[in-house]
Amino acid sequence: MIKLLKKIQKRELIFSVFCIIFIIMQVVLELKLPDYMSEVTVLIQTEGSSISSVLHAGGLMLLCSLGTLIVAFISGFFSSKIGAGVSMHLRELMFDKVQNFSMEEINNFSTASLITRTTNDITFIQIFISIGLVVSIKAPFLAIWAILKILKKNILWSFSTLGAVILLACVLSVVIFVAIPKFKKVQTLTDNLNRVTRETLIGQRVVRAYNAESHEEEKFDSANKELSKTTLFAVRAMALLHPTMGFIMNALTLSIYWIGAYIINSAALPDKNILFGDMVVFTSYSVQVIMAFILMAFMFIQFPRAEVCAKRINEVLDTESKLKDGEITNPNTDIKGEIEFKNVYFKYPNATENVLTDISFKANKGETIAVIGSTGCGKSTLVNLIPRFFDSTSGEITIDGINIKDYNLETLYRKIGYVSQSAFMFNASIFDNISYGEEPAENTMERVQNAAKIAKADEFIELLPDKYLSPISEGGHNISGGQKQRVSIARAIFRNPEIMIFDDSFSALDYKTDRLLRKELAKYTKDTTKIIVAQRIGTIRDADKIIVLDEGKIVGMGKHNELMENCEVYRQIAFSQLSKEEL
Repeated sequence: MIKLLKKIQKRELIFSVFCIIFIIMQVVLELKLPDYMSEVTVLIQTEGSSISSVLHAGGLMLLCSLGTLIVAFISGFFSSKIGAGVSMHLRELMFDKVQNFSMEEINNFSTASLITRTTNDITFIQIFISIGLVVSIKAPFLAIWAILKILKKNILWSFSTLGAVILLACVLSVVIFVAIPKFKKVQTLTDNLNRVTRETLIGQRVVRAYNAESHEEEKFDSANKELSKTTLFAVRAMALLHPTMGFIMNALTLSIYWIGAYIINSAALPDKNILFGDMVVFTSYSVQVIMAFILMAFMFIQFPRAEVCAKRINEVLDTESKLKDGEITNPNTDIKGEIEFKNVYFKYPNATENVLTDISFKANKGETIAVIGSTGCGKSTLVNLIPRFFDSTSGEITIDGINIKDYNLETLYRKIGYVSQSAFMFNASIFDNISYGEEPAENTMERVQNAAKIAKADEFIELLPDKYLSPISEGGHNISGGQKQRVSIARAIFRNPEIMIFDDSFSALDYKTDRLLRKELAKYTKDTTKIIVAQRIGTIRDADKIIVLDEGKIVGMGKHNELMENCEVYRQIAFSQLSKEEL
């Protein structure tokens, strides 16, 4: 928790100083009230007291109460600002950190857990700081000052207060021992519930297609009930505190008055009024002592859960991304669009076997390189190494003669137009999706339209009511798979990169659209190096070089006709799709 608090910004530190000042003022005013109450009580009991004296003391008491209200409001305002400021800063840090993670780090945490840490955990930290700042300053100050006031009064009253404090401490110890482990478990169970919910919502089409609604409901109910059961157990244990604290406070007040009745009864007549006033003051101070211990107990109860949240947040913030940024931002080279793999090996973290083994090939500027092979042979993994979604285990990948690890990541990404295997659409207009990542300019619409034309996306965009300003829902659920792929391809074309990577990006297109699109690509992107991962022979047969993968190894490389003659794996794939006459 301390490590997390070190990330507090200067503005919040300044607010903290003001907040502490007003909290101390609040405590001073609260502890002054019993003195005025005692004065009013004595004046009422004393013969000959003037009404003006009573009104004066009562007016001061009223002003003190009003001052307490005002400074409490101000301290609450500052503590809320501090909590909100800290949570906003933490969310920014978390988001920026996750943005720089490689796929390995994201997979280690899981998407559901990262969402929970960025929302639920940080929100609890915000609440804890907002309340905790007030309580951590107010409670000790209130307790110490009230105890010092009490010690000046009757010893029997002091012992009754001490007994109440001991009883309260015993109850709190039991509750803390029972509830805290459950609160720690709640965070993990919240992760699990988010994971189940997210998985069901994303896979809604599959769920319905397989009539698996009841199965998903059972999964959700199981996760939901476990979270609810654990939360209820902890909350019920905490709920015992309220009636218990009320009982202890009322019992303490009763014991003070009971002891006071004997003391006042046995005192001399002139001292009775003074003792009665002392009893009223002592009652107020003793309640303040109990309240101070209750506030501190609240902090002790909430702190372990806040500590768990802080630890989970720090786990993300302290994780060093294995994706180290290079220093080259402006490469001085005459080579453009050249890619070379030199004896590249790759295996996933904690895996025992390589996914890719000894991959070596070169793509020159403007060439079209195709990658084909059976399912699971490492085609997507190979192209994902180029934009450094993962880093190779060994070997070297160069772009324009420079190792990709030496590039500044932003510079590297500027060179690459990437079309993923599953075309992802953002919740924005078609225009925003195609021009994604670029600053708007005067000719942006013209460039968007040109990119859509090359990608053959203009065919359906022009039929929409708002054309390029038509909205796309999150994930692109309001357009077809083929339309999503064409918009995704247009997004890559819009960037005008040196290298374009198509990771099985033509699979949802019909053969005619596939052929026309590739023809347009060849015409308008002739100086762009293209890496195409595909399953269809028809999509890649005209490539300048076809790489055939089998179990992560290159078993064939060359043009279509060459591979048909000397590569058995390629020949089997070809004959499984087309007849000899078609080939």
